[in-house]
Formats: sequence, structure tokens, C-alpha cells
Amino acid sequence: MFKEIKRDFPASIVVFFVAVPLCLGIALASGAPLFAGIISGIIGGIVVGLASGSPLGVSGPAAGLAVIVLTAIDALGSWPTFLMAVVLAGVIQLAMGFARAGFVAFFFPSSVIKGMLTGIGLLIFLKQIPHALGYDKDAEGDFSFFQMDGETTLSSIGRAFELFTPGAVLISVISILLLILWETVLTKKHKIFQLLQGPIVVVVFGIFMNMLYQNGFLNLTLAADNLVRLPVSNTFTEFLSQFTMPEFSAIARFDVWKTAMVLAIVASLETLLCVEATDKLDPDKRITPTNRELKAQGLGNLVSGLIGGLPVTQVIVRSSANIAFGGQTKLSAVLHGFWLLLSAMTIVSVLNMIPLASLAAILMIVGYKLAKPVLFKQMYNLGWEQFIPFIMTVAGILLTDLLMGITIGMIFGIFFTLHHSYKNSYSMKDVVTSENNVETHHIILAENVSFFNKASIMKAVDSIPENSRVIIDCSKSKSIAHDVVEYIEDYKSNAKSKNIKVETIELKSPTA
Repeated sequence: MFKEIKRDFPASIVVFFVAVPLCLGIALASGAPLFAGIISGIIGGIVVGLASGSPLGVSGPAAGLAVIVLTAIDALGSWPTFLMAVVLAGVIQLAMGFARAGFVAFFFPSSVIKGMLTGIGLLIFLKQIPHALGYDKDAEGDFSFFQMDGETTLSSIGRAFELFTPGAVLISVISILLLILWETVLTKKHKIFQLLQGPIVVVVFGIFMNMLYQNGFLNLTLAADNLVRLPVSNTFTEFLSQFTMPEFSAIARFDVWKTAMVLAIVASLETLLCVEATDKLDPDKRITPTNRELKAQGLGNLVSGLIGGLPVTQVIVRSSANIAFGGQTKLSAVLHGFWLLLSAMTIVSVLNMIPLASLAAILMIVGYKLAKPVLFKQMYNLGWEQFIPFIMTVAGILLTDLLMGITIGMIFGIFFTLHHSYKNSYSMKDVVTSENNVETHHIILAENVSFFNKASIMKAVDSIPENSRVIIDCSKSKSIAHDVVEYIEDYKSNAKSKNIKVETIELKSPTA
């Protein structure tokens, strides 16, 4: 695991800097204690990272669960009771992993996964514009179109241009230029620039500028909400007091189990989607074992719930940042968890000097890499069957949220799948004439015929003229839906009224 430490080490620090405000922001959006977000980030990095088979995926608190968590805490009555639901969700995910439920990941079309990556990229970019301008009213990690602060993604950008903070703008502009210079020029000049990642330099630069502002430089300032705001512990005992145990007596409550089931299903779907997306981004195209990933996530949620953390999933923002800045193995994910733990114990005051504008610059570069304009052209060139599910997924994510966007994309993907299945359920040979001048039509059914194919087969059969002969060949079919078999049997009886002789080859009659 340590063979690529030269690249994993700096990547882990970048992921750590990205993770801190996201962990805090998602906790805030979830109505949970802020430190719960840090706990789940630590668990997602160390526990899930060690147990997972994903080489590049990074786990932590998920924005997609924020609304569910917010509602559940209120419905269950207390934070410790909700933690019991998180523990049970982990147990359910472990059971799903052992039941080999990870195969679900293979049913998401490539066009939808690419749309998810592009949509997330655009969303990251758009969501960071207000933070880059110093308008930080909405928490980091709020990735819904309709934001927690009452704004939308677009209205928040408009408001940011009206109420921008000059000090934050200066930091973000210079940071973006530094990142571009680092990647396009400096990394090609010397190996030291490959080892020392641009985002690390940007964070240090942001802290330096903040210190200058505090001393009256250019008469610029940053407000408290323009900076990272990690909960401060003055003693080790105070640090430990932020960990919370679940209410174990709540295990007998039906509503707790109901919440646990919802958390387990949604968290597993988000994880499997992210696994597919991360594997596509992996330059080495490695394949993550999905059943092992479900077990790892289950273990993570079990531990997170036991010590007071939010539910965790594999998350695309941190995973894509890991890939974008050179991560090679899961060591980078594990290390980022250790950095979260150590920093929460030791250097909170330093982290709280990091401007959100610096982190916004890093995330805007990540977003651009995920949603490069050339990708739209590539998907368009693949045809409508690929482009429409892709573009609808992108639009859905931008205008709703991640899970709804994926659902919209899947609906269009399924439509094209059914349309394709409709068109390819059978093949018809050329019409031939028998010695008695009776037209003979050959219909050869496909290898797999589902009930979705029934309409197209009916259309083909109904087009056969009177006084004909039709041969329905099922010899190449491995499976034929009961509905289709039943229709063919009925047709054999009804065809007599049109003086059509029907012959079937290897058709298994439907059973009662």
C-alpha cells in the first residue's frame, strides 16, 4: 500500500483540505453537531479506507443524505436515537455486502455515469463561485439546486456578485492562477513541483494573505464566515466530550429501524454510483469489488454511529479531488482520515485561518476537470441513445440534486434500452413463395425475449396477410417471457380465421 506514497502523500493532504469544510458544511446542513461531520470524515478515511477495495475512492459524510438526516433527527426526537439508526444502517449494509447485492452497480448505463460526473463537475464549479467571491451564506456541501439558505444555485451566484468581499476575490483569483501555472508549466519543469502539490501552496498562500489582512494589508479583511470554522477543543478531555454514544434502548423502536433501512439503501446507492464513477476516472481503469465496498461502508457506518458521526458513503467530490491531484492507491484516503483526526486534536486554530476562497479555487479546478467542454462533443458524437441520457442526467443534477438527477438520467436510459429491445426482439427472413403459391414468413425470435418485446412481436405478426403461412422459430431463444409465449399460442388459434397456418419451432407452451 506504500509503494506509491510519493504521490499518495501530497494527494492525501489536498483531499484533507477539501474534506474539512465539506464535513462541517454537511453536518450543518444535516442539523447535526458540527464535530459529527469531522468524525464521519475520520471514519470514512481510516476505517472505510482500510476495509475498502477501492483504490481511489474516498468516503465521508454525503451531501445526498443531508435532508434525510435533518428530517430523521427531528422525527426520532434526539441525536443519540438517530445514531442508533446509523449503527443499524451499518449492520444492514454489511448484510447486503455478504448477500452480494453489489451487482446493482452494473445496471447503471455508462451515459448516466458520465452525466453524473459532468453534472457534479458543473455543480462543484457553480457552487464554489459564491465562496470564491467571499459570499459564504450557504454552507459548503449543500449541493441541491434549492439551497438551505433559501437561495438557488443561480440566485446565490447573482447575490454573490452584489455582495462580494474584495479580500476573498483577490485570494481566489491569485489561487486559480497559481493552480493553472502549477499544472501547465511548473510540474513539467522540475519534480519538486510534482511532489509539492499546487493546492497545498494555495492553502498556505491563503493563510498568509489572511494574516496580512489582519495586519491592515491593502485595507482588506475577511469575516469569520469567510474562513474554515472547525470546533475548538482547549483540552483533550473537551475533545473527547464531542464524541457521542447512541441510545441503545432505541433498538426496539420501529421508526428507528425504518430510518436505518432508508439510510442503508440510499447510502448504498450513492456509494455504488460513486464506485462506478471513480472507476471510470481511474487512469489505470481498475475495478472496485462492489460487495466488498458495501461491507466496508457498513463497517464505517457501524463505527461512525457508535462514536457520534454522520452516516458515510463513498463521495465523488473527495474521490475526484484525490484522482485530480495524483492519488494512486487507497493510502491517500486512509492518510486523509489521519490528517482529519490529528488536526482536530492539535492545529484547529491554524485550520481556522484558511480562507474558503482558497478551497473554492481548488474545487473549481476539480469541477472543470470533471466537466471539460470536449466531453459534451464526444457524447454527442456517440448518438442520441448516449447523448440524451447523458445531458438529462447533467440537467437533472444541476436543477434538483444528485439522486434525482441520476433517476432522471436512468429513466431516459431505460427508455432507450426498451426502444432498442423493441427493435431487436426478432428478425424476419425474406418472404418466400411455396409451391402452392402461398407466402411463407419466417420470424426468428431473439436469444432473450422479455415482456417488453411483446408489442414489437405482435406488430410483426399482425402484419402478416391472410392466406399465408408463418413459421415462428424459437430455437435460438434461451428464454422467452410467459406473456410472449401465451400470445403466440393465442395467435395460433386466432390465425385460423384469416386462413393463416402457424408453425412453431421449439416453443414451450405456457404452464397454468
